[in-house]
Amino acid sequence: MDGIDAVLVDLEADPPELLAADTFEFDETPRGALDTLRQDPDAFPVARLAWLDALLGDRLADSALAIIERAGRTPAEIAAIGSHGQTVLHRVDAEPPHTLQIGDPHRIAERTGIVTVADFRRADVAAGGQGAPLAPLIHDAVLRDDNERRVVVNLGGIANLTELTPGEPTRGFDTGPANCFLDLWYRRHHSGRFDRSGAWAAGGRVESAWLDSLLMDPYFAQPAPKSTGIEYFSTRWLEQRLPVWAEQRPQDIQTTLAEFSAVTLTDQVRPLAPDRVLLCGGGVHNADLCQRITARLPGCPIEATDAHGLPADHVEAILFAWLARERLAERALPTPAITGASHPLRLGVVFHA
Repeated sequence: MDGIDAVLVDLEADPPELLAADTFEFDETPRGALDTLRQDPDAFPVARLAWLDALLGDRLADSALAIIERAGRTPAEIAAIGSHGQTVLHRVDAEPPHTLQIGDPHRIAERTGIVTVADFRRADVAAGGQGAPLAPLIHDAVLRDDNERRVVVNLGGIANLTELTPGEPTRGFDTGPANCFLDLWYRRHHSGRFDRSGAWAAGGRVESAWLDSLLMDPYFAQPAPKSTGIEYFSTRWLEQRLPVWAEQRPQDIQTTLAEFSAVTLTDQVRPLAPDRVLLCGGGVHNADLCQRITARLPGCPIEATDAHGLPADHVEAILFAWLARERLAERALPTPAITGASHPLRLGVVFHA
């Protein structure tokens, strides 16, 4: 919830050609509101949610216009905008299941003059799916190899994996926390937003007893398809499980949380017996986390997706551009094996300028 990842991408190229990319950091107004919303979404006032939806719509539009200008293009040259928005709630195990992303696409289309596609997840949830992860769709389109069993891992706030096995449908699911708890605990004890390269985590020690207690959460034993988010793996989740010595040894908490992310991911990668693991997402820059993942998958080549045609920092942003194209082409996508939806779906809603 730190900012907006924006890309301009040429999807006629193979692989997709990245023309421009940047992250537009939030100022304190949306960041503070999103932090408050994340702490307790049930208590967040609906009037303030409506205001935040409009505010983020404007910020998303501004970011789209800025990235277009940076690439030396004009809005008239752009086929469409694919906007994921900001997930503020993802409760697909509730009754009825629901998910919500905000950042009013009407405002994006109006301010940019560009056809905008948004609201990508709720159709899948309505069809009985998890609504996530969707990244396996772009992983399949760009990273599949007919001669190699691959697992693609996205290290965002939450980690998800994609299984790309020759001759079999693409599968994927969320494995659990990647960076969300690392960022949360780091911010509590430092002025920065994240533990650069995982340097703080690298200097502590793993507390095995506490790690074992974290691993008892029932999410990790659930079969796929499954999805989760920072609404479940939340500040409250962590605080309820902190040991009594947490504030006396905060660095050891960080180190154990890094190991927790690595263990919950690799325990679900290992049974897939991949020939290669490809990493993407912001976590590729966390050297400590990547070293922990590598240590737990001995003998398996592990590298960033950049070497295979997808810039690791921008895979999810490229995904939503690609999903916008697929929606405008009226193509139903094979989500059932990934999310558990009852049938292939056209994902997204089109908002005309």
